[in-house]
Amino acid sequence: MADQQPAQTQTQNSAPVFHIQRVYLKEASLEQPNSPAILLEQEQPAVEITLHVAAESLAGHPDIHEVTVAATVTTKVKDKTLFLAECKQAGIFEIRNLPEAQLPPVLNVVCPQIVYPYLRGNVADLIVRGGFPPVHLAEINFQAMYEQQQAQQHQQVQQQEESAALPAAAEQKKKAKG
Repeated sequence: MADQQPAQTQTQNSAPVFHIQRVYLKEASLEQPNSPAILLEQEQPAVEITLHVAAESLAGHPDIHEVTVAATVTTKVKDKTLFLAECKQAGIFEIRNLPEAQLPPVLNVVCPQIVYPYLRGNVADLIVRGGFPPVHLAEINFQAMYEQQQAQQHQQVQQQEESAALPAAAEQKKKAKG
């Protein structure tokens, strides 16, 4: 019996850990640069939404990560900005004993899925408090977004390698002819 306890404790210590420490609104702003004149426009505004995900380890705490999902909502009437709303929603996550290859997908897919509903609510609330109808952010497939980013990075690396190889090959040809 005494021999089983240390093995059991060791297994528990090496088991993967995923804890949500905190989810919080990191930043929010609403700008209405052309108010009040633009508020009298009757034309339907055009809405543009951009999202960004960022993850970083907190200094001195390699197992503690901050994941931020940022949204920018730009609404224009003709060529003038009606409003610009920016929100950053963040979460602090404790992630330990996870294989290194599994950490990026967790930070870029799982954590944003947890943070995003809070961001959606805060964006809609901020815009309504500014006197506008709410803008509801659509559901996001963070897995597809992450895979697309990985494919783009892979393509950029390949292009850089090919670009670096071309001058070296041309130099070798010059030496061979000379």
